[in-house]
Amino acid sequence: MDGLAHAMDRRLRSSWLQLEEEVIMIRSSVVLLLVLLGNFSGFAQGRGGGERGAAPQAPRTPRAAAPFDMRGYWVSIVSEDWRWRMFPNKGDYAGVPLNPEGRKVADSWDPAKDEAAVEQCKAYGAPGIMRIPGRFHITWQDDQTLKIETDAGKQIRTFHFGAAPASAADLQGVSKAEWEFTRTGPGFAIAGDRGGAQAGSLKVTTTNLRPGYLRRNGVPYSANAKLTEYYDVIKEANGDTYLVLTSTLEDPTYLTQPMITAAHFKKQTDAGGWNPTPCAVR
Repeated sequence: MDGLAHAMDRRLRSSWLQLEEEVIMIRSSVVLLLVLLGNFSGFAQGRGGGERGAAPQAPRTPRAAAPFDMRGYWVSIVSEDWRWRMFPNKGDYAGVPLNPEGRKVADSWDPAKDEAAVEQCKAYGAPGIMRIPGRFHITWQDDQTLKIETDAGKQIRTFHFGAAPASAADLQGVSKAEWEFTRTGPGFAIAGDRGGAQAGSLKVTTTNLRPGYLRRNGVPYSANAKLTEYYDVIKEANGDTYLVLTSTLEDPTYLTQPMITAAHFKKQTDAGGWNPTPCAVR
């Protein structure tokens, strides 16, 4: 069984590395294509190209303009950082570029104190929640707001494409969202159901955070933290759909450099397994 588990783990890691490489290659190819198309468009307009007298089109809402559909239920695929995501132990902050103050805070973590202070959700804030294994339900709250609900910790994240309402700092912070569009052209399509039209990524920048933990073992982030996330959808030939999340956390209070992580999710056909549970520190 151990040999099979190791073999499966190797295959999983290889598969996800290949997926991440595909995303990087796609992004690079699209950037080059955009440059070429931009040059061509400028040349055509300089020669009198383009339609004259056409009525201006009303801007589409972020929901209508989405290059892919994130709605539905997703489940975590824990193919990396297994020990820190599944069984985090006190003092185990390998892979986190903590400065001396950050290590001091992590080493002094006491889960009993968090429970006594009713702070069981400190590891379920925006910088950590997407890496806690569980299920996620993504919907559009309205045409300008995307919503992610988590069954682990019963958290709700809202991504605002328009102006975000003013609010006090909290665990999920204020998340500003935008589509980063890329015009793919005929015969070249990535995520979404608009083959050959537009593709792109969802970029989310989160600030105004209340201090919390990067992992469920007291590894800290401060109120100065800034989280930048990129969401991409990958559709496999067999029909499986995956959500790939690349995150960068900047925190001058506790980190010596930006911390970059990745997480992967598989789309489910229904709400099977959805089981909201409260935050826990043990």
